[in-house]
Amino acid sequence: MNYRIEKDSLGSLKVPGNAYYGVQTMRALSNFPVSGERNHPLLIRSYVLVKKACALTNHELGVLPQKKAYAIIKACDSILSGKYTGQFVIDKYQAGAGTSLNMNVNEVIANIALENLGYKKGEYSHISPNDHVNMSQSTNDTFPTTAHIALLLNIKPLIVSLQQLEAAFLKKAVAFQKLLKSGRTHLQDAVPVTLGQEFHAYAATLHKTASMLNNVLSTVHNPTLLEVPIGGTATGTGINTPRGYRKTVLKHLRTLTGFRLFSSRDLREGLQSRLAISSTSGILSTIALELIRIANDLRLLSSGPVTGLAEISLPAVQPGSSIMPGKANPVMAEALDMICFRIIGNGLTVSMAEQAGQLELNVMMPVMANTLLESIDILKNFLPVFTQKAVDGITANKERLDFYFSHTPAIATVLNTHIGYLKAAEVVKQALKEKRPVTDVIVEKGLLTKEELRTLLSEKNITGSTK
Repeated sequence: MNYRIEKDSLGSLKVPGNAYYGVQTMRALSNFPVSGERNHPLLIRSYVLVKKACALTNHELGVLPQKKAYAIIKACDSILSGKYTGQFVIDKYQAGAGTSLNMNVNEVIANIALENLGYKKGEYSHISPNDHVNMSQSTNDTFPTTAHIALLLNIKPLIVSLQQLEAAFLKKAVAFQKLLKSGRTHLQDAVPVTLGQEFHAYAATLHKTASMLNNVLSTVHNPTLLEVPIGGTATGTGINTPRGYRKTVLKHLRTLTGFRLFSSRDLREGLQSRLAISSTSGILSTIALELIRIANDLRLLSSGPVTGLAEISLPAVQPGSSIMPGKANPVMAEALDMICFRIIGNGLTVSMAEQAGQLELNVMMPVMANTLLESIDILKNFLPVFTQKAVDGITANKERLDFYFSHTPAIATVLNTHIGYLKAAEVVKQALKEKRPVTDVIVEKGLLTKEELRTLLSEKNITGSTK
């Protein structure tokens, strides 16, 4: 392999001749052979967007010559078009603050720009990773800004996935709205509801989850990912930036990202605290908990088909057993559970990283960003499949629903105001002892007629739609 020699403040190293990264990336490759997993693609893309905005700003403010600025901007555009993705080689577990990734990005952009100008890779006297690509910047302000942009880009499709799942539950709620069934509290028989009401409640939860995520994309919500500390450089003082830098770089970032980004109200706090990321992680963990609850309800309602509740049927998407013929399992709901367990575990990682900030900087940003991006990925990727292959295909088992509804002693509650609590209790005891429907016992005792019972136990009365 051909090599070139590059120098940094620690000395010289060999760099592969065809590599667009440089000496500092080589050091990081040697120092952090950890997971074999690179930084999230959206983190790379967002970092390049930040570098482009900074180059535009530095040129506009007269501190970066036009030739260098245009070469850097052109290099950024090449990367954003999908080229050079293999050059971002830093492990996602890396030096604190993300300096390794920042320099990997700086070196790749610099060497692409050098080639565009007719120079060789590594001829940094013409375009330097530090002096030109990183001009007016620090890892400390660019990495959190980058992380916020990457998360914003990733959250938008997740919100869409949650809304699609909400719509699927609403569709089922309409289809099942007249199907009466036994309610259950404490896993015991309770006052009847309709299957449609249960599914409408799931949709209501999903509506709230999408709204919670929308809040972190809002300029009026606090904390919000739209607030970024770009321009704070190393400690939030803005050292080494030209006058007007912060306002101008935000202008370019808004144009490049399409987000209404605004500057941290206190740049020191913007570097010290990762509150917006931690808050977003907390929201995602809460959503995961709710999805686990809903998935487990679906597993319980579809349990059987003979010895379980069997009130609904989930689509059979694959054979359920290697030994038991004809078995079909609720695999989509099971997978959703496991995905959500991972999200909750990732949330603990983010929480530990959030509290580990010290003095002027939280250096744990790389693990926070990559971990939360992973959580969003696995959920946004699976929810559309879960919607299509699980929820859309749910069918109601009306015969089983009717059986439970007619036999549950809890329907006696509906009769309290007509025959009294004590009389209703006597009916329940007799029905349970004789294993007969409560309604049969009531008619037999002459407490109510069949017609009166039919009115009291109608779907409109049970669901409260007559009140």
